[in-house]
Amino acid sequence: MLCVQRTLHVLTMEFACGFVYVPPSVTHKDSQRSSANVIKRSALLPPVNWVRPRAPPPPPPTNPAEAKSSKSLPSPTKIIEQLEKGREAKKVVKSTCFYENAEFHNKSEVASSISVTPQQTTPPRKTALLPPHMRPAANSQPLPSPNTNTQTFTYDLPKDEPDLNLQPWDPDYSYTTPEGTGVQVKLPADASRVPAQTLAPPLPPRPSFMKSIPDYLVLLPSCRSSPSSSQKSPSDPSLVPSPASKGSADTGSLPGNPNVVLVSLGKLLSEERVPTIQGEPTSCSQCGSVLDSSYDNMVQTCYFCQPWQSTSPPSLPQCPLTGYQDGLFLLRPHKTPPVAADALLLFCIDISGSMSITSQVSEGEHVVHRSRLQFVQEAVLQCVQRLSEQQPDLRVGLITFNYEVTMHGYDNFASRFLTGAELTDSDYLKEVAAAFPSPPPLSQTKDYLQRQLLGLSESGTTALGPAALLAIAMASRQPGSKVIICTDGKANTELGNLEEEDNSARTLLSSTIFYQELGEYAASQGVTVSVLSIEGTDCRLDELGRLADRTRGKVVIASPKRLHQEFEQIIENRTIATHCTVTLLLPQSLRMKGERQAGHKGTREVGNVDRDTEITFQFGAGEQDAEVSAPASGSRVSIQLQIRYKKRNGPTVLRVITSERDVTDDSSAALSSLSLAIIQLNSSQASAALAVRGRFLDASREGELQRKLIERAIEHNRSVEDKKTYEKWVKTMEPIYNNIHNFTRRMSVVSDSQSLTDAGAALLYTMKHSNRKSISLKNKHKV
Repeated sequence: MLCVQRTLHVLTMEFACGFVYVPPSVTHKDSQRSSANVIKRSALLPPVNWVRPRAPPPPPPTNPAEAKSSKSLPSPTKIIEQLEKGREAKKVVKSTCFYENAEFHNKSEVASSISVTPQQTTPPRKTALLPPHMRPAANSQPLPSPNTNTQTFTYDLPKDEPDLNLQPWDPDYSYTTPEGTGVQVKLPADASRVPAQTLAPPLPPRPSFMKSIPDYLVLLPSCRSSPSSSQKSPSDPSLVPSPASKGSADTGSLPGNPNVVLVSLGKLLSEERVPTIQGEPTSCSQCGSVLDSSYDNMVQTCYFCQPWQSTSPPSLPQCPLTGYQDGLFLLRPHKTPPVAADALLLFCIDISGSMSITSQVSEGEHVVHRSRLQFVQEAVLQCVQRLSEQQPDLRVGLITFNYEVTMHGYDNFASRFLTGAELTDSDYLKEVAAAFPSPPPLSQTKDYLQRQLLGLSESGTTALGPAALLAIAMASRQPGSKVIICTDGKANTELGNLEEEDNSARTLLSSTIFYQELGEYAASQGVTVSVLSIEGTDCRLDELGRLADRTRGKVVIASPKRLHQEFEQIIENRTIATHCTVTLLLPQSLRMKGERQAGHKGTREVGNVDRDTEITFQFGAGEQDAEVSAPASGSRVSIQLQIRYKKRNGPTVLRVITSERDVTDDSSAALSSLSLAIIQLNSSQASAALAVRGRFLDASREGELQRKLIERAIEHNRSVEDKKTYEKWVKTMEPIYNNIHNFTRRMSVVSDSQSLTDAGAALLYTMKHSNRKSISLKNKHKV
């Protein structure tokens, strides 16, 4: 039996918007599509949301000159449609006390009894246009005096039709108040109790051959209507403000996408507060969603697989879990203890000839020249000293490379040297790494390791590829281990050669595949690889950085003086979980955005996780799928997050979090609840992920759309603090917005895309794996 506990304090999954936002245009389009199979109403009937106007329009003027001027009024398409609906109208009764153009009819009455035409002092107000069948005949009788209470106009009643005036008056026959407010007012049943000065004239009875009279388009003065509403009928429901959008200044569709989910994988350690459930959970065989215990392992319908019905309103599938749910499942516990208690830390140091280049450095009053290798030696020695004091049980190893690769030994085990043909066989290198023993704890090897570091010298070429393979294969014995590669030049030996890309496209393609596969191998073994290059050098970090990108390590370009600080930051960022896979499940009415799987399910291979790891997803309505309707505004949807990972030296665990979200198409409500920090993080990660794959135009478009969304939210919320944070964040995004080509090389011989410079690769790889903390710290440094 599946038992899921409610944990409201969990912050592993956060939403940038307080709602699931669906653009109004998509909602309207889906409503049209959903009503396609509904029985059509007759064209003679008014719309469903029709509201009866206060009174029918006045008759047209009898003066030909005035009639000609009235015909010159604009006739929108809406008027034509309403005229077609009103061809069956027979009789209209109108009270002069409610005419907006009473002066005009008074003038018409005087003109019919006096042969002299009076001069018009004020222009008449605009009146509604009547259909041709309702216009009075040319020889019709003049209008009676307006002093009478009611006026009756007959428009060609059909023959042999009963007199509708003999019908009893219907008390439910209502009309609306002026100005198109939509509020219905009913006349009292007993009209004799109402004073004469306030009693409205009775309306004619509803004809028996039609449900209601046709719509009339009342042309109000321009000061009372907006350009958008002047083209709509007063009965148009869009003119009646809904409670959700009443008083809202932002009613149009939002730029960008506010539907962003932030997953704080670094908070996985909070599973200690969640009850653990032994064994595999009950799941759907199609999409893999974890279901509630009420299904009792008999799953007939799945909420996430079941399509939403294209009806009006759409029928909602039943949600499997209610509220905010969090469950932790122990899948495969370890039966045997791990071989090593602590992870490995391996320094892979370049000692090629280029490491002898010197730089000036001030030591007190003196200026001395120190080589790059001396800077690296000093930085590693400081790290070893600190680790021996704080983590004496940590196992630290050393591998160096130039034209050969050296795996440095210890007191009771000699070092291993590999050179020549040995450095060209990947399988042989893995066998050598497996046979080399793991280093003892640092408390036993500190002195020997320091002597090895001080005895290093520079010479030869750069066999970086074989050295990286040996270090990763050796660290793979223990999940959570780290490899730090420090170099100042391109790999220029056969395996992983990055120096001959200009002369041999085949060599570069082979090296690209080599580093991609090496990164996959490291991630599958739970090894984190970080690459650190020295400022002023060219190491082809766009290719070498694939190791760090796949294993969620760091790509850093450091000045010789800052090598120690960069080493320390990499070492302190400990791995807390490995083999992490994150899956986001949506209902069929929603779709993932920007993921390889464009459906309602998105899966991302994260690999190694540290305390600061944060990833983001985008989702939205499936606009391009005509068979799936978007969720209706006011409904609720459920979103499920699944995190499968392996604890360091521990079992495989599955964490399932399901949350219910309200759906809205109100842009104002979405902007008011927007978290700009999550939107900014998502924009940085998504744009950088596109740019590192060479899709620079797509990266620029993605960043521009999210920037417009952030600016719209700042303008709506009028937050001074958000505006300051945004201005700082825009500076960090400047390469994506405007200067992306400043970080690219010349055209590559492999494809038509541009390759990145070292500075561009380091910047974009860092942005791709950024988090809210790193962005805020970068903004502070830029102040």
